[in-house]
Amino acid sequence: MTEPLPDPAPVPVLHLSDRPEWRYLLRDFYELYRHLPAGGSAKIRAHQRGVRERIARVIKANPPIADLPPIEKPVTLHFRRALDQGREAQHAAFIRTIDAVHDKLRWQYGYEKVPRGLERKFAYAELVGPTGPVVTDEVILGLVLFAPGCTYPAHAHDGITESYLCLSGAVSENDQGVYAPGSLIFNQPGQLHRITVADHEPSLLAYAWMGATEKLANQKMVFSRAPKPAR
Repeated sequence: MTEPLPDPAPVPVLHLSDRPEWRYLLRDFYELYRHLPAGGSAKIRAHQRGVRERIARVIKANPPIADLPPIEKPVTLHFRRALDQGREAQHAAFIRTIDAVHDKLRWQYGYEKVPRGLERKFAYAELVGPTGPVVTDEVILGLVLFAPGCTYPAHAHDGITESYLCLSGAVSENDQGVYAPGSLIFNQPGQLHRITVADHEPSLLAYAWMGATEKLANQKMVFSRAPKPAR
């Protein structure tokens, strides 16, 4: 009669303090939102302060790290180019921090059914938030990667205040300006926005979402069915 096998040893739970590369990333995100100009806007300044306060709470809480396998999407073929272009900008140190975790990123679409044409042109990777790898309900921080010539359809976020920081490439929002590396795009809850990307280079953006805990955990996007603007 064989003896029963011993119970497997418990897998240790890793926390932020066990993974310095993620702690560095949070601190660098904090510094970005400390030094970004607000352009005289009280609302943008308050948003930047709110992002910093939430990042500080996350670091202090020493949250768990979800050690999950990476996921790639077709657009990640452009990721190395986007990183290399970003090294030439003023936030090159942040690009190096991203590069240190590039093999741990879980690129996603965020849709049950991806809008036509986007499956090869877009993906995002959540860095900090309810789905990790740094697990928290305080704030969502992440990256979004666009292939050259991408058009991301007009949409709005329910109950979420959002900002994008352009790290490489160039994008336009609602055809109302061009955002090059170092530029901040700010969208208030419910604000409809459509993103277009330059024809010949990919664009990498960092983003921050703030909102109520239930909104961050169950984010819904509302898409516009309005006709495209004339070219």
